[in-house]
Amino acid sequence: MSQAGALTGLKVLDLSRVLAGPWCGQMLADLGADVVKVERPGEGDDTRRWGPPWLTRDDGTASDDAAYFFAANRNKRSITVDLAQAEGQQLVRRLAAKADVLIENYKFGGLAQYGLDYASLAEINPRLIYCSITGFGQTGPYAARPGYDFLVQGMGGLMSITGLPDAEAGGGPMKVGVAVTDVLTGMYATVAILAALQRRHVSQCGQHIDLALLDVQVAALANQAANFLIGGQVPGRLGNAHPNIVPYQDFPTADGHMILTVGNDSQFEQCCRVLGHPDWASDERFSTNARRVQHRETLVPLIRSVTRTRSTGEWIGAMEAAGVPCGPINTLDRVFSDPQVLARGMRVEVPHPDAQKLPLVANPIRFSESPVQYRNAPPTLGQHTLEALNDWLSIDEIEWARLQATNVV
Repeated sequence: MSQAGALTGLKVLDLSRVLAGPWCGQMLADLGADVVKVERPGEGDDTRRWGPPWLTRDDGTASDDAAYFFAANRNKRSITVDLAQAEGQQLVRRLAAKADVLIENYKFGGLAQYGLDYASLAEINPRLIYCSITGFGQTGPYAARPGYDFLVQGMGGLMSITGLPDAEAGGGPMKVGVAVTDVLTGMYATVAILAALQRRHVSQCGQHIDLALLDVQVAALANQAANFLIGGQVPGRLGNAHPNIVPYQDFPTADGHMILTVGNDSQFEQCCRVLGHPDWASDERFSTNARRVQHRETLVPLIRSVTRTRSTGEWIGAMEAAGVPCGPINTLDRVFSDPQVLARGMRVEVPHPDAQKLPLVANPIRFSESPVQYRNAPPTLGQHTLEALNDWLSIDEIEWARLQATNVV
């Protein structure tokens, strides 16, 4: 008998699209919540059309859904509701009355016109946890602006510290290769929702959560923000180097590149021994991390001149044997064939209406008592409309026929 998920019994109404909100919804669904995704009839989540690539059906044809959609909608049920119709709005209000959590990422004030804003729904369901995700939040001079991950990576400072310095070939600001601000916002939203649910155990009341991509990006600057606030210096781009640790970056090898992440002086001493230069560890310029940071422009070229002499595999074997953190720069095919990734089960396959086996990235959380279960593949558009409405609202055949006839669902 399978164990129940940690959030089994929790009802989540997901009105979000694209990535930040759906990422949060998927996390709650992975933890066992019943997440019902509300989509526009005939259109659905924008990312269903963000292809190629598309899922290939068992008969060899392309499905209607892009791979992007599958990244953030596992374990959910999809229903279609036309919010432009009064009866569609009322249907969502009825669902919200039964929900524990609602997630939305409409533009600032966008749901008020439908009577689906927090103030309106809190009157119906005072216990509702209502999570709003926008680019810039519910207050401030930018509140009404649309916000996207790429835009916020620039505005929030991340691109100013990502990429090669201007003076180097290919220098200039660079975005991260994944929509990391969206993903982090989804994770912050998950944490906030769980905290609000715990608070509800005490107060018996729900609350409104206001999450902004820009706020999250600024918060996620972490040590770089602390460096600026305390040190007063505006950090620049260092490519793959670390502002506070040396050597902590990529280095060329005879057949490619490797990464060295030397986190303390003891590791540096072992690294120098493997490199054939134990004298570097006792050199006054390099004997402590603070001095290595000060003299990075001298030390890094010295290390590079040595690492070019052997292959990546040879260096990694030698460094690992000496306890020096070191690794390759893997392409995604190598990531998913890596023995550690395989051992941890980070690729899973689930059945899908269009394919017997749909490959997905696993949830990284490992519980001892309430494991993540892959109950449902990312749904096809409206796949569960009747099923979910029956489960939550017990609608009868007459109402169902009327909703279909009027194109509300």
